[in-house]
Amino acid sequence: MTAALRARYVNESVATASPQRLLVMLYDRLALDLERAENALLDGDRGAASGLLMHAQDIVLELHSSLNPEVWEGAGALSSLYNWLYGEMVLANVKGDPRRVADCRGVVEPLREAWAEAAAILGQDAG
Repeated sequence: MTAALRARYVNESVATASPQRLLVMLYDRLALDLERAENALLDGDRGAASGLLMHAQDIVLELHSSLNPEVWEGAGALSSLYNWLYGEMVLANVKGDPRRVADCRGVVEPLREAWAEAAAILGQDAG
């Protein structure tokens, strides 16, 4: 698949995805960025790790901006968690610390699974 076709596919997938699926897609990419960043740091490639960590930070900011404490009482706790993740990723990037990235992965991956399960349940209810 060419880069142009892949970009078109991704754009169409995002445009037609439900809000629940978009959330899972963001978490999927966040987890992937963190995994790749950790591996890059372990391989000594700080440049690659930096780009991945900055992209992961952008995703966390997007997730954070989507929180609505008026709709969901758990938003405050998740906001605090997003703030922690963001700070850890910044420090991991500045210090080149793969352990901090691993710590972030340890938080993101279970959250990703939980949101994926919730989205699947909501999808079943809609069908």
